[in-house]
Amino acid sequence: MKLVLIGYMGSGKTSVGSILATTLGYPFKDLDMEIEKIHQISIPEIFNRKGEIFFRKEEARILKEIMSSEEDFVLATGGGTPCYGTVMDDLLQQEKTQVIYLKHNLDTLAGRLFEEKDNRPMISHLETQEILHDFIRKHLFERAYYYNRAQLIIDCESLTPEEVVQKIVLQLF
Repeated sequence: MKLVLIGYMGSGKTSVGSILATTLGYPFKDLDMEIEKIHQISIPEIFNRKGEIFFRKEEARILKEIMSSEEDFVLATGGGTPCYGTVMDDLLQQEKTQVIYLKHNLDTLAGRLFEEKDNRPMISHLETQEILHDFIRKHLFERAYYYNRAQLIIDCESLTPEEVVQKIVLQLF
């Protein structure tokens, strides 16, 4: 089975994904890391040099390649991955695939992201926690349609990554 983790940036997709993969004995893949490996530069550099539209096209192309594999795996996507083009529709139509939304509240996401905003090209320019909070609120509203289409929605609030993995395993197997 292919388990695809979606959710806003800072929702723990990479942390949960690596633990989930280990728990299930599946390989773990991180879409951003795959993009960086192929392009030999960081995601922020791709954004700076080529822009978001280029990045989103590459993200969709590389995701399609990964999803064409016959193997079982756990995949952490980027926060915006399911929200562009036909990506979410394509994921939901994949056989033997479960799309899992890791859901957190606005305050939790803002708190996590403010500490690491310099490493995230979408928010690095936001100067105060209040501005970041408003930015995330707007994005969550815009992206809710896509995120809430996931086959499994996990409320991650106040849970450790290990507890999130337990919830996923209990609901899927």
